[in-house]
Amino acid sequence: MSRDAQLTLPASMASWPRAQGFVEAFCARHRVGRHDMLRLTLVAEELFTNAVEHGHGGDADAPVRLALAFEPGRLRLLVEDRAPPFDPIAHARSAPPEHAVELDARKVGGLGLLLVEQLAAELRYAREHGCNRLWVTLAIESAAGDADQGPALPR
Repeated sequence: MSRDAQLTLPASMASWPRAQGFVEAFCARHRVGRHDMLRLTLVAEELFTNAVEHGHGGDADAPVRLALAFEPGRLRLLVEDRAPPFDPIAHARSAPPEHAVELDARKVGGLGLLLVEQLAAELRYAREHGCNRLWVTLAIESAAGDADQGPALPR
């Protein structure tokens, strides 16, 4: 049985329900627990939404690719888009610490990336072949079928 999957959709918020179904079906297939499935769905939604809204400036025909891999004790997500270059890790880390900014003085945005960074066990960004590529690894509770490890995400 393959331990990875990918889906390419238009960069449109109307595509999110299909992407969400893809994430949920992947987790069900690998018997990932509900808590971990919800964490992965939250991260995927945040990054997909950012690609559409901030990367492309709204709905576009440009592709957004989601790739998932299951490994014992971890889920890996790759989000790839062809929007202008943007390193969300550098952006999140350059923001002032939460305690240093009053809530009403905060600029809109940026909290989702901070959340992704806090949920991730590993996070890596690269601009490759005209694409923004963000790899997120989530540590998970043990899921059924952990014994056989499948292929890793493309590098």
